[in-house]
Amino acid sequence: MKKFLFVIALSSFLFGGLQQHQQPKHDAKWDYKKHGPEHWGDFSEVCKKGKNQSPINIIPAKTVALNSTYEIKFNEDKMTKSKVFDNGHSIKVVVEDGGEIVLKGKKYKLIQFHFHGKSEHLIDGRRYDMVAHMVHQAKDGSLAVIAIMFEVGEKNRFIQKIIDNIGKILYIDPQELLPKDVNHYYHYIGSLTTPPCSEGVNWYILKDTDSISKEQLERFRKYYIDNERPIQPINTRVVESK
Repeated sequence: MKKFLFVIALSSFLFGGLQQHQQPKHDAKWDYKKHGPEHWGDFSEVCKKGKNQSPINIIPAKTVALNSTYEIKFNEDKMTKSKVFDNGHSIKVVVEDGGEIVLKGKKYKLIQFHFHGKSEHLIDGRRYDMVAHMVHQAKDGSLAVIAIMFEVGEKNRFIQKIIDNIGKILYIDPQELLPKDVNHYYHYIGSLTTPPCSEGVNWYILKDTDSISKEQLERFRKYYIDNERPIQPINTRVVESK
């Protein structure tokens, strides 16, 4: 019996050691520090080699008139059940049924929106105090993102609702996140601003901004303040303006 147990123990040791040796190392997760933007090419080659990456610095004087086929129609006025949480990279709100936008006759459903402690896109070199990205997806998987810039000023009731419910489920109307003027914006084709940095994303950066109080901004920045990707080369792309 002792000999039998010894053989079992030895086999377990050898097999266990072999398993441990063959087991791949735990993959690191991307972030904005140790595994920050300069290392994102390790997670997705597109982040490093893509030619149509986001964000960019938009220079209004170098934009062209928007091709009318790229105008968007908003239909976000819909009360929806939403989950607000910290996903490790930003404060994110996943909506159950939050309306849509229409682009070139195609419907893009709002699937989530999230916040960055500072704006990712620059306008004439200016970085805004905070930004919200509303991510929309069509049935074929194509993406369109609406960026709303925030400046310190008056308290924002909708933003307060998000801040007060991190980690909770609540009902919201995504349209309340939008500024008053949604008919003027910049448009260009870019990418996701986080790995896998997929390209072919229709970006719309609204020209009208919304306000957020200093206290609200500070509360957001307790979670994230430097979760923005550095500016990427515009290369041969042209930014349109409406």
